[in-house]
Amino acid sequence: MKEDTRWKLVAGIGLVTLSLVLYTAHYLIFHDEHHLFIFFTGDIAFIPIEVLVVSLIIDQMLESREKQQRLEKLNMVIGTFFSTVGTPLLAQLARADTSLDSVKQRLVIGADWRKEMFSDVQDCLNTYTCSVGFTRVDGQNLREYLISQEDFLLRLVENPMVFEHESFTDLILALNHLTEELKARGDLTSLPPADVSHLTNDTRRVYTQLIREWVKYMEYLNLHYPYLFSLAMRKNPFDASASVVVKQET
Repeated sequence: MKEDTRWKLVAGIGLVTLSLVLYTAHYLIFHDEHHLFIFFTGDIAFIPIEVLVVSLIIDQMLESREKQQRLEKLNMVIGTFFSTVGTPLLAQLARADTSLDSVKQRLVIGADWRKEMFSDVQDCLNTYTCSVGFTRVDGQNLREYLISQEDFLLRLVENPMVFEHESFTDLILALNHLTEELKARGDLTSLPPADVSHLTNDTRRVYTQLIREWVKYMEYLNLHYPYLFSLAMRKNPFDASASVVVKQET
């Protein structure tokens, strides 16, 4: 028998025994089996309501609170990802996107943005077709950068909380796949057209998912952490005028 099961069994037997002892003490003191039976029947009748309150209401409240705490921790992980890997990579790939001008201004996010404005941007990105081509990316530099971040990405994958966020998990898997594809090749400047097309698809997959996750994270920062949002906007890879130096008081 497992230790956890044994502990539950012992606790259950102990509680039942204690209940019997208390009922026996009640009878020995008052010698009134009629009222004792009434109380016992009433307690039994109230059990379904107790189950309802404990399992469906209190348990749901505790689960909701626990889920919120997990999301807070997960967003800390996502924030670390963008500050370490995501934002520099996004800036590098954005420079190779010849179609970016069509959505670039919509990615200059303001502190006064509301939920519906972020939703509009996400809807726009869902129909946006980027034009990142592997031939327009510095493949060697991209490979070296991704390889240098392998340990960090591996630690992300080892974090069980990451898998609670499906779209972010897809992004990490796409990044790992692109890294493996680039590592497996030698000279990236003399690849056949079919292989260039294959790497282009892998790069676009990463870039497309990266933009969407970036917008989601900016919405989260804007809502919960304005000071972190301010820094993120001063490092906005889509804003040519962005500068980390604060040029006017807010």
